[in-house]
Formats: sequence, structure tokens, C-alpha cells
Amino acid sequence: MTHLRGIACAGVLVLLAMRGWAQTPANQQTTVCQFTDGGQLSLRYDAAPAHGNDLPTHMWSPGEAPMYLFSTTALKVGDTEIPPDAYSLYVSSDKQHWTLVVNKDVSSKKYDAAQDLARLPMDRGTIDEPAKEVNLAFGHIAPKQCSLRLYYGKIGAWAVLSEP
Repeated sequence: MTHLRGIACAGVLVLLAMRGWAQTPANQQTTVCQFTDGGQLSLRYDAAPAHGNDLPTHMWSPGEAPMYLFSTTALKVGDTEIPPDAYSLYVSSDKQHWTLVVNKDVSSKKYDAAQDLARLPMDRGTIDEPAKEVNLAFGHIAPKQCSLRLYYGKIGAWAVLSEP
């Protein structure tokens, strides 16, 4: 009987450990956009507080770790077409102008401009209630278009990613 109890306890501990390994870390956020034809985009990023109402004036990403974009379909980012794959995303800011940067390096946490694939200016506006946390979300705005929205303080910025 004691032997069976020991096996049962070990089994429960293994299940709890496996459940912990399978969970997304508490500070990671994900947003997804599905194109009408079934292609999909997903973005994973670290949760981070918004400090003030504007991004720092350097290459930036929440939590100082790259945002990761996963695409199952080819994408058009501005005038650049990129194949389905995983990419890192950053935002370049000079206070009044924000630019979404798609970078092919997903193995390093340090930004390398030589790995840039595309740059896309982001439209900006203000929101009534300031965001205390950085928030990113996809909006499906047309059959072949997803708008990536970034909220930081009282600023909302967006850029459209589309299928070619």
C-alpha cells in the first residue's frame, strides 16, 4: 500500500512539473491575427510598464527583449515582401515618428541593424486613458490585412501587415 501511495505521489509530481514546463512565462503576452485564407500571424512579447507617454529614443521593444513575429504566410511590410517564418520586431522612435522594424535575427536578444528586412512607418494618435502597461494587439481590418497596434502611455500607433 505504501508503495502504491509513493507511485501515485510521484505521478502527481511529474504531471505538475510537466504542466509548469508547458506554460508560457507569466510575463509573456501573445496576440494573433487570422487572414481570411487561413494564413496566420502571431506576436509574442514580454510584458513591460509604459514609462511616460512616449517610447525611448532608440531601438526599442517591451522588456528590452525582442518581440517575435511568427507568420504562416508571405507578408508585405511596406514595399518589402518577406517569406513565412519567424522574425524579431523592434520599434525605432524619435519621439514624433515611430517605425516598425522587421529583423531576421531570432537567435540573439541584441539588435543588429545588418539583419533588418523591412521598415514600416507607424501612424500615431493619442488615446484618452493612458496605458500603464505596453499593449500590442492585432486587428483584422480586411481579408488580407492585419493592423498591429501598439499602446504606450497616451500614444497609440499602428502599422498594417498584409498578404501580397
